[in-house]
Amino acid sequence: MTTSTAGGRRHGARANQRALQEAIKRLIVERELAPGAALPTEVELMKELDVSRHPLREAMKALEAVGIVDIRHGYGTYVGSMPLTGLEAGLAFRGALSLRGDYADIRDLLEVREVLESGLVGRVLDAYDRLDLDELTATVTAMEREAEQGRYAPEADWRFHETLYRPLGNDLVLDLLRVFWRVFNTLDPELPRANDTPLLTARRHRAILEALRARDEAALRAAVDDHFRGIRARVPDRSRSA
Repeated sequence: MTTSTAGGRRHGARANQRALQEAIKRLIVERELAPGAALPTEVELMKELDVSRHPLREAMKALEAVGIVDIRHGYGTYVGSMPLTGLEAGLAFRGALSLRGDYADIRDLLEVREVLESGLVGRVLDAYDRLDLDELTATVTAMEREAEQGRYAPEADWRFHETLYRPLGNDLVLDLLRVFWRVFNTLDPELPRANDTPLLTARRHRAILEALRARDEAALRAAVDDHFRGIRARVPDRSRSA
């Protein structure tokens, strides 16, 4: 078998795999299967898609890697409930590489998150009556309590942001922010602290909370900007210092 023939077969196999994955996604959409819904059994899919077991399993593994399906061994295959899994993995990998480089990908990630959160200030105020101010207060208090011991409280930090944006009723926004936050939190131990301290971080979240309580849009925008200014200070721009 010549090299060109082998290469052609590999290319054909990859094209067939892509087509099979698209067929499975199309089946999910056309049947209006919601996240968490069970897919047809493996035998049923083999018959319906006219494919053998091995390529079907390979396609399912590929779709599971990006969160489109959830394979529960011994139970079946379900529509994935975390469609941004692939995005998170890719951003985490690029961020890890960026730590060894010029931090550009980390700065880009932070900029996208900042633009998104800053842009939601008006909508958060519009949803004021649906905000859980007691839960927001509890998360800030937890951050302050940990800060007094010189410790950060990442779980309380995320809970604050989740509680803040959940009343907007936009699950995609929440999923994106969760991805951005988790990726940055993974990279956090390897970033310089700059002038950041647990007390200062807690104080910035307290400022956001108090601006919310006052329904003061200008103060809220200033508090959110100060929050991100503190994070930006921890991501050096090595291209400028070069």
